[in-house]
Amino acid sequence: MFDRLFKHYGPQHWWPGETPFEVMVGAILTQNTNWRNVEKAMNNLKHEGVLHPESLRIMPEGRLAALLKPAGFFNVKTKRLKAFLNFLHSRYGGSIDALRSTSTSKLREELLAIKGIGKETADSILLYALGHPIFVVDAYTYRVFTRHHLIGEEALYDELQDLATGHVPAEAEHYNEFHALLVRVGKDYCSPTPKCENCPLNGLNW
Repeated sequence: MFDRLFKHYGPQHWWPGETPFEVMVGAILTQNTNWRNVEKAMNNLKHEGVLHPESLRIMPEGRLAALLKPAGFFNVKTKRLKAFLNFLHSRYGGSIDALRSTSTSKLREELLAIKGIGKETADSILLYALGHPIFVVDAYTYRVFTRHHLIGEEALYDELQDLATGHVPAEAEHYNEFHALLVRVGKDYCSPTPKCENCPLNGLNW
């Protein structure tokens, strides 16, 4: 599956973001919305010159919520982002490098303890912002894996993750690329109404 998708699409160069911190903020804001709306909110933060951990942490919630409005659910996302920023400040002194040097399992446990950060968001931060070797599962992953009968429709996040990590080299670059390719084929072909005929995975049997 990986080989077919990579041959068809080539490298995807994910995730969008100029800095690790920008990727972290984007991972939190992209919950329940599309990336175009997140970009608008991110541009607001850049325009105000506040896309920095301490600047956002000390910013009044009302002002931050106004800047995040294009991302939708802005009041909820303001609280989630603040919770993450307070964690980063209190536990790691605001240092991205200190965050990165923490073990994957320990940091994942800490991220999941932050209110509003679930497994997909935590794993996106770990993989795309910090380069930790962990596979991100999303709706596209579930749809492609279940439609190709790799796993049952009742499968949970951890089961889908274990399936991928058991068959793809345990390197951040591979996990990054595979997830990005699954998103691409999910958008192009494996939509709620599938377009199987021209899909690069068509005819792949197990």
